[in-house]
Order: sequence, then structure tokens, then C-alpha cells
Amino acid sequence: MKPPPFEYHAPRDLGEALEILAGAGAHGKVLAGGQSLIPMLNMRLAAPDHLVDINRLDPLSSIDAGPAGVTVGALARHAEVERAAPHPLMVQALRLVAHPVIRNRGTVVGSLVHADPAAELPAVLAVLDGSVRLARRAEGGAATRDVPAGAFFTGPMESAAEPGELAVSAFFPALPPRTGTAFREVARRHGDYALAGVCAVVTLDEDLHISAARVGCVGVGPVPIVVDVTEACDRRPAATVPWPEVVRAVRDRAEPDGDVHASAAYRLHLVGVLTEQALKDAAREAAA
Repeated sequence: MKPPPFEYHAPRDLGEALEILAGAGAHGKVLAGGQSLIPMLNMRLAAPDHLVDINRLDPLSSIDAGPAGVTVGALARHAEVERAAPHPLMVQALRLVAHPVIRNRGTVVGSLVHADPAAELPAVLAVLDGSVRLARRAEGGAATRDVPAGAFFTGPMESAAEPGELAVSAFFPALPPRTGTAFREVARRHGDYALAGVCAVVTLDEDLHISAARVGCVGVGPVPIVVDVTEACDRRPAATVPWPEVVRAVRDRAEPDGDVHASAAYRLHLVGVLTEQALKDAAREAAA
């Protein structure tokens, strides 16, 4: 199929891009990697009047790692971020994203704005309490606002980005000492969207007891589901954690739907199994 007609724009700087987006409003779409947008256009699931190609905005390709965390620009490709390895959980997640040819073009920020609840990166941003920076045209330049992950994902394929706004970067906070991470998922084939997935972040104290533990769930709700399971882990060493209680705490928050690929009951079962596996993996990494 072919996409519906649209007016193509190729701005040379951020100010021009924001000017075009402000004029297009709800009828504009941003093209970065295009790995989600182009198929949607071809299947007529999206029909913007204006397509704004930001690939000439080189400053948005940055990957900046510092003591506080990692800031990823809107044009940083999955493969570039994976090679840079600025954050362990991001790398673990990116290895599960689609196939190499997709990761060579797709962008981290684009995946966040696409807000697919079955995608890995929204869950990573959510479990880390990261944020997305949005920019819009303002008098004398650009106005920006930072939206925390908990407020950014508003529904399936829906985010807090408003018409006329451009997501210019995403911030992934750094991990505290003695913290391990893990990402587990089950897909019909490697590279497919996961039937369910869980990313985990576990911090240990000096006695190697779990002092903090969070999981982010993929594919079992309209948005990434984040559950703090520190209390359920009872601040014990991983080997003595009451895992049935931890699994129950996560399953109680899950809201899976059934489809042709898997029933809701099967997804609920998977998220419990993957929660235990991911938390054990993360605790093992933290203790290493």
C-alpha cells in the first residue's frame, strides 16, 4: 500500500522545525527513524497533512552520559546507543528490540513517543523514573518542558506530547552503587514484539540484602506498568526472598488483554515467571 498524500518538510534547524510543527498542529507528524511511522502511513493508520523530517538536525544525535544519568537526543539510533553502552538496562533492552536493520534506523526517543505498551524502551524509562524533554515554538526561540515517565505515557500509542511539540531528548537516570539490572521477555520469534516482558532494577545494601527493587512490565497493560516490590522482597538476600508474594504483587497490577497471539491468562502467567527471573538476575548482577 501507499501512504496518503502529505506535504513533506525538511527543516535545517530546530527553530524551523518547531515553526513548521506549530503551524501544522494536530495535522503534523515527525519523521526520525520512521520504523513505526512509515508502516502506519502505508497501512493508512496515520494520515498527517504534514510530515516533518528532522534528520538534518544533527545536534539531536547526541548521547551524553554523566554522573546523574544519560541524555539521548531525538536522532540517536538504537544501534548507536547500544554501541555506546551508556546505561546497562538500556543495552539489555536494546538487544531485544526488533532486528539489526531496524535498530540501525530506529531512534530511542521515537520509540518512547510512539508509546507502544509492548515495546521495551518505554518500560525502561518508566522503571528508572526517567523523563522526556518536549520543545515547542515560543517568542524569541523555543520553550521546553520535562515530562516524567509516569505522566508521559497516557495510553496505548498515546503520550503527553501535544500538537506542535517535538520530543528533543530523553533522560535515563544513573543507577546507585550495588545495583543490578535485567530484562526478560518471551516472544514468538526473536525480534517480534514480546508477549510479555519484565525489566528489573535491584539495589543491595552492604550485607547483600535487597534494599530496593522495582520492575517494569511490558505488554500487560495500556502503558508500562511499574511496581515497587521492595516491601514484598522483605529486604532479604535474594536466596531467601518469598518469591510467591513478589509475583503476586506484580500480577495484581497487571492488566493483560488476550489476542490471537496469547490469552490474557497466559500473559499474566508469563509476567509472574519473568518477574522472578529478572529480579534474581538483577540481584545476582548487583552482588557480583
